[in-house]
Amino acid sequence: MAQINPDAVLQFVDVTVRRGTKVLVEDINWTVEVDEHWAVLGPNGAGKSTLMNIAAATLHPTSGEAYVLGERLGRVDVFELRPRIGLATAALAGRIPAGELVSDVVVSAGYSVLGRWREAYGRLDVRRATRLLDRLGVGHLAERTFGTLSEGERKRVQIARALMTDPELLLLDEPAAGLDLGGREDLIRRLERFARDPDAPASVLVSHHVEELPPGITHVLLLNEGRTVASGLARDVLTGANLTATFGMPLTVERRGGRWYARLSEA
Repeated sequence: MAQINPDAVLQFVDVTVRRGTKVLVEDINWTVEVDEHWAVLGPNGAGKSTLMNIAAATLHPTSGEAYVLGERLGRVDVFELRPRIGLATAALAGRIPAGELVSDVVVSAGYSVLGRWREAYGRLDVRRATRLLDRLGVGHLAERTFGTLSEGERKRVQIARALMTDPELLLLDEPAAGLDLGGREDLIRRLERFARDPDAPASVLVSHHVEELPPGITHVLLLNEGRTVASGLARDVLTGANLTATFGMPLTVERRGGRWYARLSEA
């Protein structure tokens, strides 16, 4: 059994998740420290979303131990733990009422609710929501309804919401998925600024593509068929050999200007 680090933001020890006879992830050992920004990469079905659900305290492992913000899942009230975690996922976006004002989408995170009802928010809450929307480049959309936004605008509003409670851990599940080139590059630029902020919380970003990783990502976990291919510092993990093993085809990888690029190896 690995030694437990009580100061780690995330620590998974021999984590396995099964659904019937299907193994979603198996024997995952993974530690995220306070000042780290991780990317989790792998093909469809690799187990990325399963790990994110455990990290978000919405799923418990079948076996092994999972510690989130120093608390062991299964021995903590997850309803007290979840407000300490910022989460932006496509599944969450699908639950936001289309008629909800953008400003309310963000500020309501303080109550861990979707859809403003009778909650009363103070001026400080409203100001923080406004600052976060401005920081993500969507402050001018505050009085628009969520259902009228483009996919890129929705992604940025979700990230603002995820940051509203000043979380200790930020989880971004495929934040660039579905964006056009301009929207992707704008989002990556903003995520880079976030990652380089010394006051930013530890973060985990899930993606299929190395091109979507913002500069500032410090560590990478590669998954294939529910198992770890490689894990550690980005510069050590993002190699042609590791990506080839992860995606099952011969790939080369290079880094330019702090960004990573992968392509099929030439014969």
